[in-house]
Amino acid sequence: MSHPFICYNGKIINAANAIIAAGNRGLRYGDGLFETLRYESGTIAFASFHFERLFKGLQLLQFDCPGYFTPQYLQTQIEDLCKRNKMTRARVRLTVVRGDGGLYDAINHFPNCIIETLPLQPRMWNENGLVSGIYTTAQKNADVLANLKHNNYLLYVLAALHAKQQHWNDAIVTNNRHTICDSTIANVFIVKNKVLQTPPLTDGAVAGTIRRWVLENATSITGIKCEEVTIGADALFAADEIFFTNAVYGIRWVQSIESATYGYQYSRQLFNMLP
Repeated sequence: MSHPFICYNGKIINAANAIIAAGNRGLRYGDGLFETLRYESGTIAFASFHFERLFKGLQLLQFDCPGYFTPQYLQTQIEDLCKRNKMTRARVRLTVVRGDGGLYDAINHFPNCIIETLPLQPRMWNENGLVSGIYTTAQKNADVLANLKHNNYLLYVLAALHAKQQHWNDAIVTNNRHTICDSTIANVFIVKNKVLQTPPLTDGAVAGTIRRWVLENATSITGIKCEEVTIGADALFAADEIFFTNAVYGIRWVQSIESATYGYQYSRQLFNMLP
């Protein structure tokens, strides 16, 4: 559970206080965005990547951000909340939602901002590997919204419930062309014949922060080619190595998908070099 205090529109308040009315568009329509950030020893990991993605999304969703609402403002709010909650390491959830109103008549387009903190363990390599599978009941649209961390998360909720029922650690989600997008909480990478691949953003993957870091640094660290390419289920099962990336745990290798099993040579190298 979260710590005693949250930050709502710049004010630190008791986490038990009600802050959202029944008419809130974030509640009614999923009208908003979120970021999950890793805070450790006074630093937000990959802060510039997170805030760049957030503000691109706010622009796309046509929020009216006041002049003070900047990455530095949000970073200060996060740091102040972590200090108030006496946390030197935290999983930070930053949510931005539109206020009250119907679908066509929002009262305004102000970015209401909620910041929460959760306990976070030190980043550790997952020695046993993940067990995963492909969720096929519903697909993701590879459209202009697909790369955002938006609050309409129902597809991933259903995929996560399916993973739990199958005793998987995570589920892989496909797009409406039946190729790989990402997992419920991570981006997906595969290695085949010493080539590292991940689905392009045009295939519907979330524009992940660690995904971006891997694409920018993998070749210099591992010495192998890195590319964005459409990945089908056949390529997934034929891979030599698969790993998932997200902002909280960094990189985790996948031990198996159905009957296929995988190694972890390159994912371990990249994990060891994560800032």
